Amino acid sequence: MPKAILFDLDGTLVQTRESSWRVFAKTNAEFKLGIDTQEAWFGLLEGNMFAGLRDRAGSDERARQVSAHFLGLLSREYDPPFVPGMVDVIRDIAGSCSLAVVSSNATATIRRILTTAGLQHCFSHVFGGDVEPDKRACVRRFLADTSYSISRHCEPAYAERHRPTEVDQNQIVLVTDTVGDVRHGVECGIRVIGVSWGMHPEHRLTEAGAEFVAIWPQEILSYLYPAGVPKGCAVDAAPPAASCGCGCNTPPSEVGAASRIRRERALQNAAGQETRLVARQPPPASRPPPATADEILKTSLMRIRGIVRR
Repeated sequence: MPKAILFDLDGTLVQTRESSWRVFAKTNAEFKLGIDTQEAWFGLLEGNMFAGLRDRAGSDERARQVSAHFLGLLSREYDPPFVPGMVDVIRDIAGSCSLAVVSSNATATIRRILTTAGLQHCFSHVFGGDVEPDKRACVRRFLADTSYSISRHCEPAYAERHRPTEVDQNQIVLVTDTVGDVRHGVECGIRVIGVSWGMHPEHRLTEAGAEFVAIWPQEILSYLYPAGVPKGCAVDAAPPAASCGCGCNTPPSEVGAASRIRRERALQNAAGQETRLVARQPPPASRPPPATADEILKTSLMRIRGIVRR
Protein backbone atom coordinates (compact mmCIF):
# COMPACT_ATOMS: atom_id res chain seq x y z
CA MET A 1 0.00 0.00 0.00
CA PRO A 2 1.43 3.45 -0.89
CA LYS A 3 2.76 5.65 1.89
CA ALA A 4 2.75 8.74 -0.34
CA ILE A 5 1.20 9.61 -3.69
CA LEU A 6 2.56 12.60 -5.59
CA PHE A 7 0.18 14.11 -8.12
CA ASP A 8 1.15 16.33 -10.98
CA LEU A 9 -1.43 19.10 -11.37
CA ASP A 10 -1.71 20.24 -14.97
CA GLY A 11 -3.03 17.52 -17.25
CA THR A 12 -3.34 15.05 -14.37
CA LEU A 13 -5.73 16.63 -11.87
CA VAL A 14 -7.00 19.40 -14.15
CA GLN A 15 -7.66 19.67 -17.89
CA THR A 16 -4.81 21.77 -19.15
CA ARG A 17 -4.20 21.27 -22.86
CA GLU A 18 -6.21 24.29 -24.03
CA SER A 19 -6.00 26.31 -20.81
CA SER A 20 -2.22 26.24 -20.46
CA TRP A 21 -1.58 26.89 -24.14
CA ARG A 22 -3.80 30.00 -24.14
CA VAL A 23 -1.76 31.39 -21.25
CA PHE A 24 1.66 30.36 -22.55
CA ALA A 25 0.95 31.78 -26.01
CA LYS A 26 1.03 35.25 -24.44
CA THR A 27 4.44 34.62 -22.88
CA ASN A 28 5.69 33.18 -26.16
CA ALA A 29 4.54 36.30 -28.04
CA GLU A 30 6.01 38.66 -25.42
CA PHE A 31 9.48 37.10 -25.54
CA LYS A 32 9.42 35.71 -29.11
CA LEU A 33 10.51 32.23 -28.02
CA GLY A 34 9.48 30.54 -31.26
CA ILE A 35 7.15 28.06 -29.54
CA ASP A 36 4.29 28.96 -31.86
CA THR A 37 2.11 25.83 -31.84
CA GLN A 38 0.46 23.61 -29.25
CA GLU A 39 2.55 20.68 -30.47
CA ALA A 40 5.76 22.60 -29.82
CA TRP A 41 4.48 23.58 -26.37
CA PHE A 42 3.61 19.97 -25.53
CA GLY A 43 7.04 18.91 -26.78
CA LEU A 44 8.66 21.33 -24.31
CA LEU A 45 6.94 19.41 -21.51
CA GLU A 46 8.63 16.14 -22.44
CA GLY A 47 11.51 17.30 -20.24
CA ASN A 48 11.70 19.85 -17.44
CA MET A 49 9.66 22.88 -18.49
CA PHE A 50 11.97 25.40 -16.81
CA ALA A 51 15.05 23.84 -18.38
CA GLY A 52 13.36 23.99 -21.77
CA LEU A 53 12.45 27.65 -21.30
CA ARG A 54 16.02 28.43 -20.30
CA ASP A 55 17.30 26.84 -23.51
CA ARG A 56 14.85 28.89 -25.58
CA ALA A 57 15.51 32.12 -23.69
CA GLY A 58 19.23 32.05 -24.35
CA SER A 59 20.41 33.31 -20.94
CA ASP A 60 19.67 32.70 -17.29
CA GLU A 61 18.42 36.25 -16.73
CA ARG A 62 16.06 36.16 -19.70
CA ALA A 63 14.88 32.70 -18.64
CA ARG A 64 14.06 34.12 -15.21
CA GLN A 65 12.00 36.85 -16.82
CA VAL A 66 10.18 34.34 -19.05
CA SER A 67 9.36 32.09 -16.10
CA ALA A 68 8.18 35.02 -13.96
CA HIS A 69 5.98 36.29 -16.78
CA PHE A 70 4.40 32.88 -17.39
CA LEU A 71 3.83 32.14 -13.69
CA GLY A 72 2.31 35.58 -13.24
CA LEU A 73 -0.16 34.95 -16.05
CA LEU A 74 -1.01 31.57 -14.57
CA SER A 75 -1.80 33.14 -11.19
CA ARG A 76 -4.19 35.64 -12.79
CA GLU A 77 -5.73 33.88 -15.78
CA TYR A 78 -5.34 30.12 -15.41
CA ASP A 79 -8.55 28.46 -14.24
CA PRO A 80 -8.81 24.95 -15.71
CA PRO A 81 -11.63 22.54 -14.79
CA PHE A 82 -10.85 19.35 -12.89
CA VAL A 83 -10.76 16.11 -14.82
CA PRO A 84 -14.20 14.52 -14.21
CA GLY A 85 -13.87 11.97 -11.41
CA MET A 86 -10.52 13.17 -10.02
CA VAL A 87 -12.07 15.07 -7.10
CA ASP A 88 -13.75 11.85 -5.90
CA VAL A 89 -10.52 9.90 -6.31
CA ILE A 90 -8.58 12.38 -4.17
CA ARG A 91 -11.21 12.35 -1.43
CA ASP A 92 -11.30 8.55 -1.43
CA ILE A 93 -7.57 8.18 -0.77
CA ALA A 94 -6.82 11.34 1.25
CA GLY A 95 -6.94 9.51 4.57
CA SER A 96 -4.98 6.43 3.51
CA CYS A 97 -1.58 8.01 2.82
CA SER A 98 0.24 11.30 2.43
CA LEU A 99 -0.82 13.22 -0.69
CA ALA A 100 1.23 15.91 -2.40
CA VAL A 101 1.02 18.10 -5.47
CA VAL A 102 4.28 18.30 -7.41
CA SER A 103 3.86 20.81 -10.20
CA SER A 104 5.66 23.32 -12.39
CA ASN A 105 2.83 25.74 -11.68
CA ALA A 106 3.03 28.52 -9.07
CA THR A 107 2.19 27.60 -5.49
CA ALA A 108 -0.44 30.34 -5.22
CA THR A 109 -2.14 29.08 -8.37
CA ILE A 110 -2.13 25.50 -7.09
CA ARG A 111 -3.64 26.62 -3.80
CA ARG A 112 -6.38 28.59 -5.55
CA ILE A 113 -7.30 25.65 -7.79
CA LEU A 114 -7.38 23.16 -4.90
CA THR A 115 -9.38 25.52 -2.69
CA THR A 116 -11.95 26.15 -5.40
CA ALA A 117 -12.50 22.39 -5.66
CA GLY A 118 -12.62 21.96 -1.86
CA LEU A 119 -9.50 19.77 -1.85
CA GLN A 120 -7.06 22.01 0.03
CA HIS A 121 -7.43 19.87 3.19
CA CYS A 122 -6.60 16.64 1.34
CA PHE A 123 -2.96 17.41 0.53
CA SER A 124 -0.20 17.36 3.13
CA HIS A 125 2.37 18.98 0.85
CA VAL A 126 2.43 21.25 -2.21
CA PHE A 127 5.60 21.78 -4.25
CA GLY A 128 5.15 24.55 -6.81
CA GLY A 129 7.55 25.39 -9.60
CA ASP A 130 8.30 28.74 -7.98
CA VAL A 131 9.60 26.90 -4.89
CA GLU A 132 11.25 23.83 -6.42
CA PRO A 133 11.40 23.69 -10.23
CA ASP A 134 12.94 20.19 -10.37
CA LYS A 135 10.44 17.48 -9.47
CA ARG A 136 13.26 15.03 -8.83
CA ALA A 137 14.29 17.16 -5.84
CA CYS A 138 10.75 16.88 -4.47
CA VAL A 139 10.79 13.10 -4.82
CA ARG A 140 14.15 12.91 -3.06
CA ARG A 141 12.74 14.86 -0.13
CA PHE A 142 10.16 12.14 0.39
CA LEU A 143 12.85 9.49 0.18
CA ALA A 144 15.23 11.26 2.55
CA ASP A 145 12.78 12.44 5.24
CA THR A 146 10.19 9.99 6.57
CA SER A 147 8.07 12.82 8.00
CA TYR A 148 6.91 13.67 4.47
CA SER A 149 5.07 10.34 4.31
CA ILE A 150 2.95 10.96 7.43
CA SER A 151 -0.78 10.80 6.72
CA ARG A 152 -2.73 13.72 8.16
CA HIS A 153 -5.60 11.59 9.54
CA CYS A 154 -5.18 9.92 12.95
CA GLU A 155 -1.49 9.31 12.36
CA PRO A 156 0.37 8.17 15.53
CA ALA A 157 3.48 10.02 14.28
CA TYR A 158 1.95 13.22 15.65
CA ALA A 159 2.39 11.86 19.17
CA GLU A 160 5.55 12.74 21.07
CA ARG A 161 8.55 10.43 20.81
CA HIS A 162 7.00 8.51 17.92
CA ARG A 163 9.31 7.96 14.97
CA PRO A 164 7.67 7.25 11.59
CA THR A 165 8.77 4.09 9.85
CA GLU A 166 11.25 4.22 7.01
CA VAL A 167 9.77 4.63 3.54
CA ASP A 168 10.67 2.24 0.76
CA GLN A 169 10.93 3.54 -2.81
CA ASN A 170 8.10 1.22 -3.81
CA GLN A 171 5.83 2.99 -1.33
CA ILE A 172 6.01 6.32 -3.17
CA VAL A 173 3.96 6.75 -6.35
CA LEU A 174 4.07 9.58 -8.87
CA VAL A 175 0.91 10.11 -10.95
CA THR A 176 1.49 12.22 -14.06
CA ASP A 177 0.55 12.86 -17.68
CA THR A 178 3.93 13.76 -19.19
CA VAL A 179 6.86 11.76 -20.48
CA GLY A 180 9.33 14.04 -18.69
CA ASP A 181 7.77 13.40 -15.29
CA VAL A 182 7.69 9.66 -15.92
CA ARG A 183 11.39 9.64 -16.74
CA HIS A 184 12.23 11.68 -13.65
CA GLY A 185 10.21 9.37 -11.41
CA VAL A 186 11.90 6.30 -12.88
CA GLU A 187 15.28 7.99 -12.44
CA CYS A 188 14.52 8.45 -8.74
CA GLY A 189 13.52 4.81 -8.42
CA ILE A 190 9.89 5.31 -7.39
CA ARG A 191 6.73 3.89 -8.93
CA VAL A 192 5.13 5.92 -11.72
CA ILE A 193 1.55 5.78 -12.99
CA GLY A 194 0.55 7.64 -16.11
CA VAL A 195 -2.82 9.10 -17.09
CA SER A 196 -3.92 9.08 -20.71
CA TRP A 197 -6.10 12.23 -20.63
CA GLY A 198 -3.25 14.74 -20.37
CA MET A 199 -0.39 15.93 -22.56
CA HIS A 200 1.07 12.67 -23.80
CA PRO A 201 -0.64 9.47 -25.05
CA GLU A 202 -0.61 6.09 -23.35
CA HIS A 203 2.07 4.47 -25.51
CA ARG A 204 4.51 7.35 -24.94
CA LEU A 205 4.07 7.14 -21.17
CA THR A 206 4.56 3.37 -21.21
CA GLU A 207 7.69 3.67 -23.32
CA ALA A 208 9.07 6.23 -20.86
CA GLY A 209 8.70 3.72 -18.01
CA ALA A 210 5.22 4.09 -16.49
CA GLU A 211 4.21 0.79 -14.91
CA PHE A 212 0.54 1.47 -15.62
CA VAL A 213 -1.48 4.06 -17.52
CA ALA A 214 -5.02 4.85 -16.37
CA ILE A 215 -7.56 5.74 -19.04
CA TRP A 216 -10.12 7.02 -16.51
CA PRO A 217 -9.60 8.28 -12.92
CA GLN A 218 -11.15 5.36 -11.00
CA GLU A 219 -8.52 3.05 -12.52
CA ILE A 220 -5.97 4.76 -10.28
CA LEU A 221 -7.86 3.47 -7.25
CA SER A 222 -8.38 -0.03 -8.59
CA TYR A 223 -4.70 -0.35 -9.51
CA LEU A 224 -3.18 1.03 -6.31
CA TYR A 225 -5.79 -0.52 -4.00
CA PRO A 226 -6.88 -3.84 -5.54
CA ALA A 227 -8.55 -4.81 -2.25
CA GLY A 228 -10.29 -1.44 -2.02
CA VAL A 229 -9.35 1.80 -0.28
CA PRO A 230 -9.66 1.42 3.52
CA LYS A 231 -13.20 2.61 4.21
CA GLY A 232 -12.22 4.16 7.52
CA CYS A 233 -10.13 6.78 5.76
CA ALA A 234 -12.65 8.47 3.48
CA VAL A 235 -12.61 12.26 3.79
CA ASP A 236 -15.83 14.19 4.39
CA ALA A 237 -17.61 11.14 5.84
CA ALA A 238 -19.57 11.77 9.03
CA PRO A 239 -17.55 10.47 12.01
CA PRO A 240 -19.34 7.84 14.11
CA ALA A 241 -19.74 8.35 17.84
CA ALA A 242 -16.85 5.99 18.62
CA SER A 243 -14.37 7.52 16.17
CA CYS A 244 -11.65 10.04 16.86
CA GLY A 245 -13.86 12.85 15.55
CA CYS A 246 -11.52 14.06 12.80
CA GLY A 247 -13.74 12.88 9.98
CA CYS A 248 -11.84 9.76 8.95
CA ASN A 249 -14.04 7.14 10.66
CA THR A 250 -11.03 5.35 12.16
CA PRO A 251 -12.10 2.87 14.87
CA PRO A 252 -10.79 3.52 18.39
CA SER A 253 -8.29 0.65 18.21
CA GLU A 254 -6.53 2.30 15.28
CA VAL A 255 -6.62 5.90 16.42
CA GLY A 256 -3.19 7.40 17.12
CA ALA A 257 -2.04 8.14 20.65
CA ALA A 258 -2.44 11.87 20.23
CA SER A 259 -6.01 11.48 19.03
CA ARG A 260 -6.84 9.21 21.96
CA ILE A 261 -5.43 11.75 24.41
CA ARG A 262 -7.43 14.55 22.85
CA ARG A 263 -10.61 12.49 22.96
CA GLU A 264 -10.06 11.43 26.58
CA ARG A 265 -9.43 15.01 27.65
CA ALA A 266 -12.54 16.15 25.86
CA LEU A 267 -14.58 13.51 27.65
CA GLN A 268 -13.05 14.49 31.00
CA ASN A 269 -13.81 18.14 30.39
CA ALA A 270 -17.36 17.31 29.41
CA ALA A 271 -17.80 15.19 32.54
CA GLY A 272 -16.41 18.00 34.71
CA GLN A 273 -18.71 20.52 33.09
CA GLU A 274 -21.69 18.26 33.68
CA THR A 275 -20.72 17.88 37.36
CA ARG A 276 -20.51 21.64 37.77
CA LEU A 277 -23.88 22.14 36.13
CA VAL A 278 -25.48 19.55 38.40
CA ALA A 279 -23.91 21.13 41.47
CA ARG A 280 -25.33 24.53 40.56
CA GLN A 281 -28.88 23.30 40.19
CA PRO A 282 -31.14 24.07 43.21
CA PRO A 283 -32.41 21.08 45.15
CA PRO A 284 -35.87 19.95 44.10
CA ALA A 285 -38.75 21.39 46.13
CA SER A 286 -40.05 19.04 48.85
CA ARG A 287 -43.52 17.68 48.32
CA PRO A 288 -45.97 16.83 51.07
CA PRO A 289 -46.79 13.15 51.53
CA PRO A 290 -49.96 12.00 49.78
CA ALA A 291 -53.18 12.58 51.78
CA THR A 292 -54.91 9.66 53.45
CA ALA A 293 -58.56 8.76 52.82
CA ASP A 294 -59.62 10.29 56.18
CA GLU A 295 -57.86 13.55 55.39
CA ILE A 296 -59.51 13.75 51.98
CA LEU A 297 -62.96 13.19 53.58
CA LYS A 298 -62.30 15.78 56.28
CA THR A 299 -61.20 18.38 53.67
CA SER A 300 -64.29 17.72 51.58
CA LEU A 301 -66.62 18.19 54.60
CA MET A 302 -64.91 21.41 55.54
CA ARG A 303 -65.37 22.74 51.97
CA ILE A 304 -69.04 21.83 52.16
CA ARG A 305 -69.40 23.79 55.36
CA GLY A 306 -67.56 26.77 53.76
CA ILE A 307 -64.53 26.61 56.02
CA VAL A 308 -62.10 25.90 53.15
CA ARG A 309 -62.33 27.84 49.92
CA ARG A 310 -62.27 25.98 46.70
